[in-house]
Formats: sequence, C-alpha cells, structure tokens
Amino acid sequence: MKINKNIPFRIIILINLIILSISSNVKASKKESRKPNLIFILADDLGYGDLGCFGQKKIKTPNIDRLADKGMKLTQFYAGSTVCAPSRCVLMTGLHTGHAYIRGNGRHNLRPSDFTVAELFKKADYVTGCFGKWGLGNEGTDGIPTKQGFDSFYGYLHQGHAHNYYPTFLINNERRVKLRNLPAQESKTGAGWASIRTDYSHDLITENAMHWIDMNKNKQFFLYLPFTIPHANNEAKRGTKDGQEVPDYGIYKNKKWTNQNKGQAAMITRMDSDIGRIIHKLHKYKIANNTLIIFTSDNGHHHEGGNDPEFFDANGPLRGMKRDLYEGGIRVPTIAYWPDRIKAGSISDHPFYFGDLMATAAELVGISPPVSIDSISFLPTLFSKPNQQTKRDFIYWEFLEKKGAQALVLGETGRWKALRKQSVKAPIEIYDLKNDIGEKNNVAKNHPEIVNKAEELFKTEHVPNPLWKKPFE
Repeated sequence: MKINKNIPFRIIILINLIILSISSNVKASKKESRKPNLIFILADDLGYGDLGCFGQKKIKTPNIDRLADKGMKLTQFYAGSTVCAPSRCVLMTGLHTGHAYIRGNGRHNLRPSDFTVAELFKKADYVTGCFGKWGLGNEGTDGIPTKQGFDSFYGYLHQGHAHNYYPTFLINNERRVKLRNLPAQESKTGAGWASIRTDYSHDLITENAMHWIDMNKNKQFFLYLPFTIPHANNEAKRGTKDGQEVPDYGIYKNKKWTNQNKGQAAMITRMDSDIGRIIHKLHKYKIANNTLIIFTSDNGHHHEGGNDPEFFDANGPLRGMKRDLYEGGIRVPTIAYWPDRIKAGSISDHPFYFGDLMATAAELVGISPPVSIDSISFLPTLFSKPNQQTKRDFIYWEFLEKKGAQALVLGETGRWKALRKQSVKAPIEIYDLKNDIGEKNNVAKNHPEIVNKAEELFKTEHVPNPLWKKPFE
C-alpha cells in the first residue's frame, strides 16, 4: 500500500485493520457457505458379518471398525438388490427394483432420461467423481458415468471386466488406459485372468481417487467409490481354481488356511487399509469435519472364487447370501461417519435401503429431490433426531434370476419380512425379524393380515419392464 504523507499514521493503521477484517470475513463466509462433502464407499459382495464391528473374528478391519466406533452403525440397512447391477441402479436412481430400469445383471445401460444422484449433486454445484466398478453402462452408450452426472471416472464399466483384478486396461473417463498385465485368457470386455500380473486394479483405483481428492479438496464434492473388493474373479476360478486375486496375503500369509481364504481376508484388509488412508487425507486437509462418509456393500456375501464363507461366518446371524432375497442376500453392513455431526458409537436399527441415498443427498445439499422416487432421507437418524425421521410402510425388492423372487420389509420398524419365490402362485413366507433375524420360522399361518398386505404390494409395486422376464405378471 502506498502511503499518503498527508494522512495521519493512525488512520492508515485503522484502514489496514478494516481491510484485513473484511478480507477475513469474506474468507470465513466462503468457508461457512461451502456445503458438506459426501464420500460413498461401496464394497462388492461383502457379507454382513465380514467386518470386525459386525462380529467378524478372523478378518482384521481396524479402520472401518474405527469409523463405526466414532460414527453410527446402521444395523438394518439394505442393498438395492441381491446382485451388482440392479443394486447400483437403485443406489443411483432412488427407485426400487419394481420401478428401476435395470433390474438384473447383463449388458444394459442407463438412459439419458434416468436421473442419478450424481446429477443431483451437479445441480447443487458439486464436483463429482466415480472410481471403481460402474456396471450401469458400457462403452459408447449413454449409460457411462460421464454421461450420468460424473465429472471424472476411473475403473471398470462392464461388470464382467470388473472380475479381473489384473486386466489389460481400465477406463479413464471415456477412453481405455493400457496396463502392463498380460492375459492368460481375456474376452472382448476385458474379463479373464492374467499370466503376468503387474498392475493391481484396486490399487490403481485407490490412487486415482486419492489424487482426485488432492485436486478437489477446496471444492464441495461427491466422491463415489464402488470398490471391486472382495468380489471374486469367476473366470480365474474356472481357469486356476483361485478367484481371490490379491498381490500378497499380508498378515494372513502364514495362516494355515486355504489360499482362497487367505486371499478373501487379504482383499478385505487391503480395502480397510486404503479407507484408513482416505480418512487420514481428509484430516490432513482439515475437511473431515465437513465430510459425511457412508460405507456399505452392494449385496450379501458370495460363495465364489473358491473361498469358504462359512469359515469366516460371513453372513453372521443371517440366512442366505448373494442371489437370495433372504436377509443374508440384501441386509448389508453399513456405517456413517461425520465428526461432530454423528454421535460417536451410536447405533440405529431403523430400516433404510440404497434408494434412500437420493433423498438423503437432496436434504444434505439443500435442494428438492425428484418427485417420483422410492426414497426417504435418513439424515434425521444420522443426527440422532428420531422424532424428525420420516417413516415408511415398506421396502420392496424383486429379483429375476433363479425363476424370480419378491420380498418386502414391512412396518415402520422393519419387523416383518415377506418373501415369495418363483411364481405368483407360490406361497408367501412371513418372518418376524425382531425375534427371528435368521428367518428360521415361517409364521405366515399366524399372520394372514400380513400375508394379504404383502400379496397386494407384490402386485402394485411391480411395474412391467420389457428388458426382463415377467414371472410376476
């Protein structure tokens, strides 16, 4: 500042103080006006009992357990479906599988008319990034992440390609990036397994996500991390008998376990370590207190790749696994972490599911959600305000593999479970989840009123979709 000799020095000092005060207030205002970040971490085929904080005894997950200790466990949180693609479609669109466009695995793509959570964040002026397994749109289609609301993408588009932890390429936005792995066998989609293993896809995905945080730390952002771990490489299982592909077994190296079980545990612990690195970075940049982190899984545990889920008690107290609509196929371990906003060590058994992310994100950023969605916000529950939590009558699923199945969780507390398998003429099973979380006792004969309600909802919640079989019409 150039000093005018005709102005008293005390006035000059006063002017400087005013300028500094204004500058400081502007900076504070900008900081206060920044909306919270959201990081949504999605494991692949992680069972309800695969984490230490959900009862796991053999696999070490200290960083995720710490999130639970310092945040909230949601013990009745459900995936969108019991397999990958439809579960992710429900997550992204806020529509349950009776209304969603993609209702099963296969080569189907989201349409331009489908409104995603990422597009909602873009409406709120967020930067958006997706790193990992997409599964909702293939190369050259309108379903790819960069045409569905994401500014950046790195990982897999095709779900078969995502089986391969040592692929010859990954997708960076809309182009293939060549890797140093050499295939033993590979399809056009990139599925297969490698003979020379150099670049481990999970590590590359994590590093790209970490770099993205570096680049966007001063912006409000939505980061979607659909990791592939611990999904098995089914193609490798057929070729090598071991689909649990991991660079090393780490702390499990000397365990007297099968290699497949070592690999399963090592993958989960590797993911846990990387989540710890992400949390550390948020604290380093002093943005942890402005970031909501949600961790969950896309469906229940699997029996693929050669691993033994019974050895790990991967579904905990639940019945069933991936491809079932029993609790073990759809109830997933879920944790929410937000320092100073979510009460440390809190637990909620309120029933929520993937479709609720849309309404939750809308409330988080302060804009209206789409009108015709199957979604309620669970922010009041996260903030320990149960009296403000919107209640629901039911959560609905349909699954069109294995001759089809439909399921409902009924009631405000999610006490009752209704399940019908294979056809509209099949009997409806009823389970009291409050007293029978393992779904051992079918109590349909004792509760005809619940059977009748389920029968009606099974009819009304299924909307025909030409892409899929029609066992319920």
